[in-house]
Amino acid sequence: MKNWVLLIVCLLILAGFKSDKKAYQLFDSAGKEIHYSKLLEAAKAADIILFGEQHDNPIDHWLEQELTKDLFVTQKENLILSAEMFEADDQVTLDEYLEGALSEKTLKDEAKLWTNFPSDYKPLLDFAKKNKLKFVAANIPRRYANMVYSRGLTKLDSISEEAKRWISPLPIQYDSTLTCYKDIFTQAKGHGGQNLPKSQAAKDATMAYFILKNYAPGKTLIHFNGSYHSDHHQGIEWYLKKSNPELKVFTIGSAEQDELEDLDKDNYGLADCIICTPTSMSKSYRP
Repeated sequence: MKNWVLLIVCLLILAGFKSDKKAYQLFDSAGKEIHYSKLLEAAKAADIILFGEQHDNPIDHWLEQELTKDLFVTQKENLILSAEMFEADDQVTLDEYLEGALSEKTLKDEAKLWTNFPSDYKPLLDFAKKNKLKFVAANIPRRYANMVYSRGLTKLDSISEEAKRWISPLPIQYDSTLTCYKDIFTQAKGHGGQNLPKSQAAKDATMAYFILKNYAPGKTLIHFNGSYHSDHHQGIEWYLKKSNPELKVFTIGSAEQDELEDLDKDNYGLADCIICTPTSMSKSYRP
């Protein structure tokens, strides 16, 4: 009898310890735990997927690659890739690399690549190259985003017609009441005035523009961006829906928490699917 009591006590003690350490957990917008298969199913049914990442999170980057590969199984040549991490005026250079006309060294010399390009974005680019997929350089050239930050959206009117090819058509609509822009203004404590969130809006509008320019019915376009650009169905999605309310847009957001058992209430509604990783997760790079 004593042995049974001891066994039960040991089992109760062991039950108090976690049997494993999860690297991530997926949730729907209401905080319900979901499996990857459901994420994939929803992504396949979408016209446009906005994959919101934490730029330095290795789990996000791994899932970006896995989702892209799994979508390709069914979508094949109808899959289009797009990213914030490549500026629109580098599209020709990007295309030449995808066609095999440029070496990786030339790409690095010619394009404005992010610090973590080799580990986090090159695998996506090379997947597109291997499978002859279109890859869209969607972001506004940073010099024009900086122009908006320093002088406002109207300053874009003064750039050349050639330069305007690489930004959203003017005038860029800006709604200062959207939470995503209000929060930027608040967090900056007014530094930069409305020009700071306007520079964010210029990025969102331009990415939406190039997404729509390259999307076609019957295709699936997956766009990779910082989570903040599409959180709470604002940012890029707001501009997409302004142009085409009928688009089926599926959003993926990213959040970090101390514990993964339940989604923090603050993260409810962040996206259609939320990738939750522990705050202790190693970072893929340091900016």
